[in-house]
Amino acid sequence: MRRKFKIKIRGRDYILGDRTWIMGIVNVTPDSFSDGGLFFEKEKAIEQALRLAAEGADIIDIGGESTRPGSEPVSVEEELRRVIPVIKELRKRSDILISIDSYKSEVVRQALEEGADIVNDISAFRFDPKLISIVAKKNVPYVLMHMKGTPKTMQINPFYKDLFGEIKSFLKNKIEEAVKMGVRRDKIIIDPGIGFGKTWEDNLKLIEGLSFLNELDRPILIGTSRKSFIGQVLEVPPEERLEGTIASSILAIERGAHILRVHDVAPLKKAITMTEAILSSTVRF
Repeated sequence: MRRKFKIKIRGRDYILGDRTWIMGIVNVTPDSFSDGGLFFEKEKAIEQALRLAAEGADIIDIGGESTRPGSEPVSVEEELRRVIPVIKELRKRSDILISIDSYKSEVVRQALEEGADIVNDISAFRFDPKLISIVAKKNVPYVLMHMKGTPKTMQINPFYKDLFGEIKSFLKNKIEEAVKMGVRRDKIIIDPGIGFGKTWEDNLKLIEGLSFLNELDRPILIGTSRKSFIGQVLEVPPEERLEGTIASSILAIERGAHILRVHDVAPLKKAITMTEAILSSTVRF
C-alpha cells in the first residue's frame, strides 16, 4: 500500500498517494537528449506546456540546462534568459503547478518570484549551497535527487559497492541536512536519480527494488522517460522508447512512486489510470 502524504503548495493542501501525479517535461534547451531544440523558442515551450496540461499533467517541469550525460553547464544569465519568460507567460495563461528544474540559486529565486511553485534540483544542493536557503525561505516543495558526480562525468564508469544502501544513505543525509538548514521535512520529495551516475543494470535494479526508499518516509518521484537504459534494453532511439517508459513507470507505481516525470503525458495518463483501477480493485476471486 502506497503511503499518503499531505503537502501544501500555494496555500492549498494536496495529497500525494491518492493517485499518481504526472510531471510533464518542457526542456527549453537546444541539446537535451530527447527533445533538444523542439521547445527552445518561448512560444513553442509555452504551447507544449499548455498541451501537456490539457493532456493531464499535474505539474509542468521547466528546465533551461541539459543534464544529459556529458553535457556542459550553461551560465546563470543564459539559463535565466531561457526559462524566466516561459514561466512568466505560462503563469499568466494557466494555473497549473510549475516546477523549476535547476540547481542554481539565482535561477530558482527568480523562477519562484515569477510563479514557479516547486524546485526540482538534480544536485541535492551540492552545486550551489545558497539554493537551500531560498527553498527554506520560500517554503516550497523541494525535489531532492541522488546523482553520482556531475552531468559531465556521471556516466564515466559509475560503480557502487552497495547500490541501494549508498543511495538511501545519501538521500537520508541530505534530508537531514536540508531540515537543519530550515527546509520543512514535509516539503521534501525524493528521487533516486534514474540515469544519473548509474549503469543501465543499476537503473533496472532501482526500479525493481524501488520500495527500498519507503524507509525514508517521503514521497518518491521517478523519471524513466525515454532514458538510455530503455534504449539499451530495447535497442531503439529516444523517440521509440514510449513502451519502455510505460512499462518502467507502471512498475515504479506498483513499488511506491508518487510522481512520474515524463515527456509523453497522454499515453502515460491512460496507463496510470488503468494501473490504478487494477491496484485499487476490491474484487477478489
